Amino acid sequence: MSAKPSVLRAVILIISTTAAKDPSADASDVALREVFEREGGLQWTVTETKIVSDVVTEIQQQIMRWTDSTADADATANLIVTTGGTGFAVADHTPEAVAPLLHKQAPGLVHGMLAASLAVTPFAMMSRPVAGVRNRTVIITLPGSPKGARENLQAVLKTLPHACLQAAGADSRTLHAGGVKKLERDAGVLSGLGSSNSHAHAHGHHHHHHGHGQGLGQGHSHGGLVRHTKPDENPKSNDPGLGPSRRHRESPYPMLLVDEALESIRQQTPAPVIVTQRVDSSLVGSVLAQDVSAREDVPAFRASIVDGYAVVVPQDGNMKGVFPVTAVSHASPGEVGALKEGEIARITTGAPLPPGATSVIMVEDTVLASRTEDDKEEKEVEIMAEGVQEGENTREVGSDVKRGTVILRAGDQVSAVGGEIGLLAAVGVAEVQVYRRPVVGVLSTGDEIVDHDRPGDLRLGEVRDTNRPTLISAVRDWGYEVIDLGIASDQPGTLEEALRGALRQADLVITTGGVSMGELDLLKPTIERSLGGTIHFGRVAMKPGKPTTFATVPVKDNAGERVSKVIFSLPGNPASALVTFHLFVLPSLQQISGITPPGLTRVPVVLSHDFVLDKSRPEYHRAIVFVTKEGVLSATSTGGQRSSRVGSMKGANALLSLPSGPEPLPKGSKVEALLMGSIRGDL
Repeated sequence: MSAKPSVLRAVILIISTTAAKDPSADASDVALREVFEREGGLQWTVTETKIVSDVVTEIQQQIMRWTDSTADADATANLIVTTGGTGFAVADHTPEAVAPLLHKQAPGLVHGMLAASLAVTPFAMMSRPVAGVRNRTVIITLPGSPKGARENLQAVLKTLPHACLQAAGADSRTLHAGGVKKLERDAGVLSGLGSSNSHAHAHGHHHHHHGHGQGLGQGHSHGGLVRHTKPDENPKSNDPGLGPSRRHRESPYPMLLVDEALESIRQQTPAPVIVTQRVDSSLVGSVLAQDVSAREDVPAFRASIVDGYAVVVPQDGNMKGVFPVTAVSHASPGEVGALKEGEIARITTGAPLPPGATSVIMVEDTVLASRTEDDKEEKEVEIMAEGVQEGENTREVGSDVKRGTVILRAGDQVSAVGGEIGLLAAVGVAEVQVYRRPVVGVLSTGDEIVDHDRPGDLRLGEVRDTNRPTLISAVRDWGYEVIDLGIASDQPGTLEEALRGALRQADLVITTGGVSMGELDLLKPTIERSLGGTIHFGRVAMKPGKPTTFATVPVKDNAGERVSKVIFSLPGNPASALVTFHLFVLPSLQQISGITPPGLTRVPVVLSHDFVLDKSRPEYHRAIVFVTKEGVLSATSTGGQRSSRVGSMKGANALLSLPSGPEPLPKGSKVEALLMGSIRGDL
């Protein structure tokens, strides 16, 4: 085996009885692959992932398959990373399975992982990691949660190439040539002694390895990692005052999984506000904040359900004969005299029954017997019915809705076609308590952005504003009031003023652009440093939309009370902006509005053709979902999915949730679709 392979091979072992039954239940694989790809310095390739139940023999058999093969030594894994089974639960057996397999223990790696986790939570002491070497392979065990697994791997990742090279048989003298300082420089870490020189180096590079390295090693330690902020500081975005030479070279924000980002949004989105609203067309889309009871009976009087004749039914039910027409009852209000047996009253559908009337005979069961002298009215009518019973062809008082009955429940949403407004009107309800729907502000940022309808040709570097009109349209289509906030330039003061104005007018602000790593990407610094806001996440492991940012900012409302308002800073690429709006912004808007569950409707669909997968990130693929002639929900791609390609949203009514992977997902595979619009018929 060569002493120093150009790329180190890592394998991942998911230890979970649940995931062994349903692989889709695991989220750690994506999280760990992301760490290797983004933070591994191009030194790693993840060649395989396996899932086994939390059973000692299954764990050991899989590890030995990776470490004990002698057929091809150069193909042996340099690193095995396990995740899961390291806690105190009865079913947690990973340490018991791995420890006996190790030929050499590695307590330093264990210490590094625990120290990193303890900087995040004291409950890290509940973890039981082990690490060491079997044959030529380094093995480390990580927690089962994606967040904990990611943090532990990040804590030791930069020192692992050195460990793996030694385990693989590299000459130690050659590896250590140049001393410990060279090893540290090559690995991109410092000893963590906290000296002034060390601190200055850390501050100048702004790498922000969260939670690691403060006082954990001696001067000659190989594994001391550096944290570039004080332990009591949260990592922040670029300080524009320091200039471009001292900006971050990588994001200080941890990469969240989509589910983690959605959970953060759920926790940080402000609670709904209850308001009183009139029952009219403006109520459509609102969610009721309390039960609504009928104020009146419906119908409020005994009414006919047919055109015919109101009668007083005799005891024998025989209505055959000729009867005088003594009154007329129309649906319009009016007094009708009492009816006696042997008399009848002409009545229209919906009209009140005269006092004393017990049933209605349909006009189809009668024949005109005689007219009045002026020939304008019926004088007598022959009825051809027997066996008539009381209550025929009538609606009794409250037979549709009784007074005091709950007609709509808290949490019901008022639709334009569902009849809720008609029901409220029918029972005399003029006002209801609902959750106030938020007002949304949409702001574009960037010196290069110009209004989409500006006449004339574009100058070099100018870009027409696609995102603002697109997002305004999408927000309105979901039933929310929108304020067009225009375009803000890439100047700190200008952007701060625009955001302050936006927060005065809107409950939730959407911005696009300015969230990447360039020196003019000022949204995050403005939110944190100028507005005093909190950025809850600044990166998401997804395609498209990785730099999506979610923040809350404290402001005072009109009553002088301090409240929290939401800012979503979406990527500048058009497809990314629209995808992340539907995936992240819409659930927040719906949560503020009281809609449960928030977010797009999810349905299983069958792929109508092969889909190429991203190798490292899950993708939200723009697609058209349709019903086949066989009644199956099927999905087809809208074409090229580049994040800048706004045409990929044309015709799209769904986002397909696709996993990451090296091979295409074949035609006929089932995936989850998030519906943005109505489902079409067969294409």
